[in-house]
Amino acid sequence: MSVETPARPARPPRNLPLRRLLPMVVKAPLEGLADVARDARGEIVRLDVGPFRPYLLSHPDHLQHALRGDWTSFLRKGMFWKPVERLLGDSVIGDGPGWAASRKVLQPLFTARYVASLTDDMAATIDQGLDELTPDVPIDAMDVMNRIVTRAVVSVLFGDRISPREAEVLGPAYTTANTSLGFRIALPFVPDRVPLPGDKKFMGARQTIDDVIYPLIRQARKERSDGPDIISALVRARDDEGRELTELKLRDDLASIYGAATETAAVALTWLWPILHGHPDVAARLYAEIDEATGDGPVGADALPKLRYLDMVLRETMRLYPAGWAMPRLVTRTHEVGGVTLRAGSQVLISPYITHRLDEFWPDPLTFDPTRFEGDREKRHRYSYLPFGAGPHLCLGQHLFFIEAPLLIAGLLKRFRPELVTEGPFPVQPAGTLRSRKKIELILRRVTS
Repeated sequence: MSVETPARPARPPRNLPLRRLLPMVVKAPLEGLADVARDARGEIVRLDVGPFRPYLLSHPDHLQHALRGDWTSFLRKGMFWKPVERLLGDSVIGDGPGWAASRKVLQPLFTARYVASLTDDMAATIDQGLDELTPDVPIDAMDVMNRIVTRAVVSVLFGDRISPREAEVLGPAYTTANTSLGFRIALPFVPDRVPLPGDKKFMGARQTIDDVIYPLIRQARKERSDGPDIISALVRARDDEGRELTELKLRDDLASIYGAATETAAVALTWLWPILHGHPDVAARLYAEIDEATGDGPVGADALPKLRYLDMVLRETMRLYPAGWAMPRLVTRTHEVGGVTLRAGSQVLISPYITHRLDEFWPDPLTFDPTRFEGDREKRHRYSYLPFGAGPHLCLGQHLFFIEAPLLIAGLLKRFRPELVTEGPFPVQPAGTLRSRKKIELILRRVTS
């Protein structure tokens, strides 16, 4: 509930002083903040960075307040959100004036029923991509996941508006833009006019994205198609006052949807390979389930309901490594949350990576255990698990992920046994999405009957 004056004195938040925070930021910021949140048992922590003093919210009750209960007072704006706006602007994933209109148009294209109708087409495209893989040579897991996911998503959501050549250009550009944001995300208080490492790469990648997307928008406006593809749907959209969306707004929405449907899935799936390498028992159970579910045939829609263990493995992978690791917010009205007064203008950091590691809700949280998502064990606080966000900003692409991901992983493991080339450990790199600081390389060994 929002308040101007608390009925009782609010207690001060826990404070993390700069002398403890600075070494953590330099060495391993996200892992360090997860430790801080666990030590605080989910209480609100204030990070003391001089005049920049954001609040860390990690307890599911506090997240429910900010993301659902009074979400209009916790907006996707402010210092933490600024680096994302450099890439995606005022898009459907933000809180700008046009986000509601864009989401209303896009929502029907991402419902569970509509996405399920795309399964056969996605399966065919994924199969084609898997057939092109070369065994017995080292490959970059992220590149492979990104290429196959991009091809599948582009074919079913964008139709023939994005050519294979354009898709091949967009994927690497989006990856470069995301990874180049790392310093801006770690140092959000640095003004844009002050250059940071990665800025030059970012600007080049953003220009490449624009060079592909803007011509697509202009062509779609000329054609005025009533087709079901995303570009046509957005071109037909109107804002609350009945006006067409501007070219810039269309660009921002398309860049956001493209990234949510491709980059996020590819990053999540890349984390799976070092996990399976470190858990051969999990890998063996997966192989057996896939063989039983698919038999001698391809991996298609009929196999998906039978791949229950794969579903659990994917969910547990996203618990430990949620691609969307940060949900920054700006407090626009004074609130009392968890007994702490958050003044209007306060910066708030919410991170699924951190909440997913709270012992109170996840026993032995650093252990990879897919059976957490089995039967009655899956009952937990609704806001303790949020790899796709929560509330009105729940990710549009979650239903798409749970079709494209099992199709890709089951299809790959039906053909190959991946061997990890890169030596661990794999520390996280919190950039636009949550990646490994190390390149994850594999060798694919073909399965022989």
